[in-house]
Amino acid sequence: MNYIRHLAGFFDRVAKDDRLGPLHVSMYVSLFQFWNASRFKNPISISRSELMRVSKISAKATYHKCIKELNNYGYLRYEPSFNPIRGSLVYLFNFETGDEPLEERSHTKIKPASSQVEEPYINNTNIINSKLAKEQAYEDTSSNLDGANPQEKKKNCAKRKREDPVPMPESLEEVKAFFTEQKSTAIEAEKFYNYFQSNGWKVGGRAPMKDWQAAARNWLLNSHKFETKKPSLHASTVKDYAEPL
Repeated sequence: MNYIRHLAGFFDRVAKDDRLGPLHVSMYVSLFQFWNASRFKNPISISRSELMRVSKISAKATYHKCIKELNNYGYLRYEPSFNPIRGSLVYLFNFETGDEPLEERSHTKIKPASSQVEEPYINNTNIINSKLAKEQAYEDTSSNLDGANPQEKKKNCAKRKREDPVPMPESLEEVKAFFTEQKSTAIEAEKFYNYFQSNGWKVGGRAPMKDWQAAARNWLLNSHKFETKKPSLHASTVKDYAEPL
């Protein structure tokens, strides 16, 4: 993968594509940086907050508009996860070769580079294997429910959703970002992270934690109980100093 020829091919297409604006270019260059850091392996797992920070996009609506349009215009393939913990997947195409006009390219014609391996960049939790396993489990369950009524199918789908494990936070920065969304402080996030990191993310020191974000919200609700009261320095004005101690 020659990143110089790839970028040259990308900007050549940008120059011919009047549909793109500065934010599209900024987002793609940011995605390219993540792709470069993962040694051009596909797909990369992205964090919305991190990508918005690097590409200098401040509005969530603008973020979703840009990435969906890059997907529709054939610059990448975007697979949203709808899970703030796991991150969405993005496949970037190799623009190093190929001289056909951008409007003639399609998702079926653009292929990832042959040397690329499917491996996430931000989340190293084997998302691909997990996704394949869930799809297989869903197919197996669906085949058993062909004769069931719709209400029973709905209950089974809800049960499978509740049983999905929620990964632990990847880093302190992820916890700080969540606490910031909850209008809390970075110091409180560090207290929460250090406490549960030290005990192996167990609730009460025994049971494995199932949802760290729910635990964080409970932490914030109960944080006032741990606040230490300052001792009063006011002495009584009616004390009789003649009395023995």
